Amino acid sequence: MMAKGERARRIGWYVTLGVASLLTVMCVALLFAAIRNDNAISGQLGTANAQVESVAFDRTIIQFATPDGIVHSPSNGVLYPGGLVAGQLVRIEYDMSDPELARVAGKSATDTLLPLGLTVLVTWLVATPLLWWIRRQKRTAAPIVPAAG
Repeated sequence: MMAKGERARRIGWYVTLGVASLLTVMCVALLFAAIRNDNAISGQLGTANAQVESVAFDRTIIQFATPDGIVHSPSNGVLYPGGLVAGQLVRIEYDMSDPELARVAGKSATDTLLPLGLTVLVTWLVATPLLWWIRRQKRTAAPIVPAAG
């Protein structure tokens, strides 16, 4: 039967490995999603000047008009909004078949490489020593069995 301490260490090891792996998979998925969005925009490229309506932690809302006169405000915000401020006019590129998909002109999925790469790096810089420490605790906590003799 497994001791409580050993079980806790095993659970801690699996949770640490699971969280680090999940964060890594999420970052890779975000990169592929950004590439897919860029390809969609580039496939039917439209450009416009947009007014930045609001800037929040999770999204930057813009408003722009397409050549047909319809004003669009993507509900999920604009892609790659770094450095934008409310009230600013900015050049954007959008998917003409889906104007909800818009990005700041001149930016692309490569702009996500640094933040996603740093997230993965920091995740594993924290997880690796923690996994090592948990394994080491398991070895030091193992009872010493005297030699028969």
